[in-house]
Amino acid sequence: MGEVSWLDILSTAAVSTTVLQFLTGSIICYKYIQKKSTGDSSGFPFICGFLSCSLWLTYGKLTNEKSVVIVNTAGSMLFLLYSVVYYVFTVTKSSFLKQFFMSLLTLLLTIGYVQYENELEKAIQVMGLVCCFVTVLFFAAPLTMLLHVIKIKNAESLPFPLILSSFFVSLEWFIYGCLIKDTFLQITNFLGCLLSGAQLLLFVIYPSRINYGGPMYKPLDQSIVF
Repeated sequence: MGEVSWLDILSTAAVSTTVLQFLTGSIICYKYIQKKSTGDSSGFPFICGFLSCSLWLTYGKLTNEKSVVIVNTAGSMLFLLYSVVYYVFTVTKSSFLKQFFMSLLTLLLTIGYVQYENELEKAIQVMGLVCCFVTVLFFAAPLTMLLHVIKIKNAESLPFPLILSSFFVSLEWFIYGCLIKDTFLQITNFLGCLLSGAQLLLFVIYPSRINYGGPMYKPLDQSIVF
């Protein structure tokens, strides 16, 4: 089997598993609808997910990477839908709207730059750096939970299945980035592997009953890994 065929298989697997991971947000939104409230959960992961996917979608169009375009088109639409559901049921609508409009402004300014940049390579470099920066910020979100786990020496608050799936999704996109020689895909997903791996290591260091649910909003903290 040639390299192209392996690349196609990996691309399909990465897209499929990432979209499935995105769909975990629907479970959270279903809980919101049932309770008619978002409780004390944060809407930031939805907003950051929408921004990150939208930026990577723009990057995918610039680099003509169909897999990146497909997965982030799905991600943008899903996270936008999740954001609408969160807005409907949250009591902190004003704060949520401010966060959403700030992310939307960031997205529009970045797309505006890309539209008016005449040099394609420069536009790709800038877009890639912006995508990496936003994704790194997104990766930093679970670090507070890691510190909490280390402090109490108990990993029960971490959602093991979602962390494990994040690790493999990051690994898939990292390998894909290596195959197509895309530095920005490699960097972001290498960081995703490190973060997920660090969290998995905590289950070894602090063996305990595995938590299959975790806090209501935590699964989305690490779902953007491409």
